[in-house]
Amino acid sequence: MTTLIDRVWRRHRRAEVPWSPDETAATWQLCSLLLDYPTEALLARLPSLRAVAAALPPALGGGLTAYLDEVASAGLGEIQRDYVETFDVTRTCALHLTYATCGDTRRRGVALVQFKQVYRASGVEVTDADAELPDYLPVVLEFGALTDLDAAWRLLTDHRVSIELLHRALTRRQSRWLPVLEALRSTLPALQGTDEEALAALIAAGPPTEDVGLEGYAAGGYAMDPALDFRPDADLATMTPGPTQLGATIPVGAPR
Repeated sequence: MTTLIDRVWRRHRRAEVPWSPDETAATWQLCSLLLDYPTEALLARLPSLRAVAAALPPALGGGLTAYLDEVASAGLGEIQRDYVETFDVTRTCALHLTYATCGDTRRRGVALVQFKQVYRASGVEVTDADAELPDYLPVVLEFGALTDLDAAWRLLTDHRVSIELLHRALTRRQSRWLPVLEALRSTLPALQGTDEEALAALIAAGPPTEDVGLEGYAAGGYAMDPALDFRPDADLATMTPGPTQLGATIPVGAPR
């Protein structure tokens, strides 16, 4: 039986957003880096990341700059502990887009395959040996920023309710990552009509449960096709929004 959540989950939204593709791509890549597990590599990149955030419109870059300042002042150890408590322990703060709608069920396995198919169609091959599942939000954002903005847009808007659920969970926690989610939300259409009903249903029911594994996804993640314009050693100081190629916005962060 098709549920309300199913109908919303697979509905693409074509509403206009006031940002250019380059501004959207730069915002997504920053959000990808800042929502991933914080490492020493993030600290080393703070000046370059601040420069990119400062070049964005204030509605996109202001919150990202505030978060970067907080990382610098709080210290890596505190940020890492808070990250684990927020995203790895709290179910409602899960960074995997299919978890809210599918939980740990067989249906989620099908959804993860669909993510892999979208990546593959854009030249990105997902392998089971990589670090994260293909629905991991930083992976989707990086894919959109560096490879295929339109394909990532479809994935994000298909799972717009999951993103909103994460935003509300971070709001309740007064999380330091809330400004990062708000920057991402500013690049996406607002909830519409039955979206609010689907969100209420997700909040009331929680993620579905089922005693099954996700064999084939123990590692998840994705690997870039070597043929793509993917330059992990690029100079971030030169990567500001403008007439750039999506493959040269901000290099990917170090793996967890």
